[in-house]
Amino acid sequence: MCPTRWLVGIAPLGLVGTLVLGQAATTAEPAEGVAAVTDDQRSTFGRPLVGGADPSVIKVGDLYVSAKSVDGGIAVRSASTLEGVATAPKHQVWRDTGNLGEVWAPEIVHHDGHYRIYFAAGSGAAHRMYHISSASPDTGYSTATKVALPADKWAIDGVPFTFGGQRWFVWSGWSGDTNVEQNLYIARMSGPTTTTGGRNVISQPREPWERVVGNPYINEAPQPIVDPNGQLHIVYSANGSWSSQYCIADLRLRASGDPTYVWDWYKSNGCLFGSHAPTMMPGWDPTLNVDGPGHQTFVLPRGDVAAGPPSGNRFPTMFHAVAKGTPYSWSNRYWYTGTAVWWGNTTYRRANVPGAATNVGYSLKFFE
Repeated sequence: MCPTRWLVGIAPLGLVGTLVLGQAATTAEPAEGVAAVTDDQRSTFGRPLVGGADPSVIKVGDLYVSAKSVDGGIAVRSASTLEGVATAPKHQVWRDTGNLGEVWAPEIVHHDGHYRIYFAAGSGAAHRMYHISSASPDTGYSTATKVALPADKWAIDGVPFTFGGQRWFVWSGWSGDTNVEQNLYIARMSGPTTTTGGRNVISQPREPWERVVGNPYINEAPQPIVDPNGQLHIVYSANGSWSSQYCIADLRLRASGDPTYVWDWYKSNGCLFGSHAPTMMPGWDPTLNVDGPGHQTFVLPRGDVAAGPPSGNRFPTMFHAVAKGTPYSWSNRYWYTGTAVWWGNTTYRRANVPGAATNVGYSLKFFE
């Protein structure tokens, strides 16, 4: 969720690591000076990579399609390979002609025959979710329509998905009208921009390992996916994105659980993808090549959470991080490709709350 983007280059890292895109500071968090750099500026390593933040990439047929915030609006790129998205032609599909404000974290899906892009726009406490759509990936998008979320509070990082025959919307938001903490909320959708019923909190940043860095404390960037057992997961980012403590964690809905009931969700007992050993879930190792990975996306067919890979197969992800040995700042963050794999028979534990104290099922391991 960053209003300013810039480009830099870096050598490939880890298992994949061939796509690297830059991120700059956001006014949603502590202020930090960032040099303004144009979206298509060539990197200092002589490699032309596209700048950007908050990755969102899906696969539709033989195309990989990405959406990103740039040039006062949203641009789409399409390529025949995932890495090719970096150098594919940029198509500006929407501009903020209505002065909505900062445009953050567009999420693209392909649903009901349309490409649909959901994004946050606004200034300060005015940030809300919006939607544009088109039958074509890179042209003909509609004007922006505000997503009518319950309570109409500050909202960012919203993602739609289908689970259990119901369309849902999950996002990061404030409980009230001040920036005390960012929670994860879910609501039933009745249309592309409408919801029914209330907003339901499913996660708050209350565990010690997700409160290492705060003011505010943060749960954000929710990414839904369904595991090989048919259980729903919401993978999210915790700790402040201005710190190398930024990391990726998981919520797993118990079998036959109610997505709107907070105690049917079980949280990983630490970061699943992070760079500090003390905050990692037992049995999960910190990163070797990058610091503070977060705001990841699963590269799924049409963005469909039920179209994920079978158990045991690696599948592509994208995430933000800073190369180890580089000072941690928004201006040094990059967008990397990575891989993930379902990890079976994993126990999540909790205490002093309703419901069973443990839940066993799939988790995820992430690789650079």
